[in-house]
Amino acid sequence: MSFLFAKRVNRLRPSAIREAFKMAAKPDIISLAGGLPAPESFPLKLILELQKVAQQKYGPSMFQYAATDGFPPLQKALVKYLSTFNIQTKVEEVGITTGAQQGLDLFGKIFIQNTVVAVESPTYLGALQAFELYSPKYVSLKTDEDGVIPNSLEKVLQKGIKLVYLIPNFQNPSGRTLSAKRRGEVAKLLRKYDALLLEDNPYGELRYTGKPLPSLKSLAPENVIYLGTFSKILSPGMRLGYFVAPAAIAEKLIQAKQGVDLHTSVFDQAIATEYLEGGHLKAHLPKILAIYKPRLQTMLTALENNFDKNKFTWSHPSGGMFLWLEGPKNVNLLEAYPKAIAAKVAYIAGTHFFAQRGKGLNTARLNFTNQSEANIAEGIKRLASIFK
Repeated sequence: MSFLFAKRVNRLRPSAIREAFKMAAKPDIISLAGGLPAPESFPLKLILELQKVAQQKYGPSMFQYAATDGFPPLQKALVKYLSTFNIQTKVEEVGITTGAQQGLDLFGKIFIQNTVVAVESPTYLGALQAFELYSPKYVSLKTDEDGVIPNSLEKVLQKGIKLVYLIPNFQNPSGRTLSAKRRGEVAKLLRKYDALLLEDNPYGELRYTGKPLPSLKSLAPENVIYLGTFSKILSPGMRLGYFVAPAAIAEKLIQAKQGVDLHTSVFDQAIATEYLEGGHLKAHLPKILAIYKPRLQTMLTALENNFDKNKFTWSHPSGGMFLWLEGPKNVNLLEAYPKAIAAKVAYIAGTHFFAQRGKGLNTARLNFTNQSEANIAEGIKRLASIFK
């Protein structure tokens, strides 16, 4: 029955990220590929306790159909939580999604229809896939170690392009962070050209060094839709995300969600409510950071000890889950991937993260959160041998 497929189905491609998860599940492979949180970072005992507390507090309503926009106690808890980041919002501007990934899809649904979207180069592969069925056209923004270059953004906005997608904190895949100075400049440009930015912030809480920087949402609230998630700070399997948007946009995002899944799991929303309201996130977050920070340092040290710095460069993120490796222009790390698998180590070829196909063949994304320090060191050693 494939002859019945809609034409847009031809735009679908397998996800390199989902394929990476398959590799991560193989016990004999050191996977530096998938962006998986460490299982030991999940507060399993606490989740059981929070479930009991939530059931006593909310009773049968935890198990019933609910409003699409979200579980009201969680929406209220998020309003309070976000205020600590100087994001001043209201309940009607907050919507709960089935993972932040659904927020990306909803953005595509209501804004993209053969529309030009400005994205970083490289950018998050999952966003490119979420937008793909809505026939986007992409323009790439220039970036450096401090994130997107404002002059590059202004040139794009001057052409009348109105939609921008950025990951300001510990970007996936590069690990880079948009500097404080540039955040102010980007916010001014959004207001000047009346543009709309989708600020994706799944890694903002995972900071290992330095001080937190203001969100773009706090700097240009009427020009920014903010996406957040519980996947990195509680559990990815619960599939809980949220958006904060100006009321008129939030209404359309919720309407677009109504026909998809009616609402996100109320059971999980109730547990997340108690996680925030009980102060458990504040108590648990240092435990997560204590796991990830030495793993990042181990990867940086291993790269320093095994790679030729005259030929390879890599990012030095101050947080997040990823590190970006770049080799000589004549090196093809996509073609090298089967050799890596044969050596029992996995990564994601960086070319998958570019909106323009064929770019970034000499790059790779490495994840450090889901392997032990010993495995990270051994994995980098194997990669160095293969790439050499």
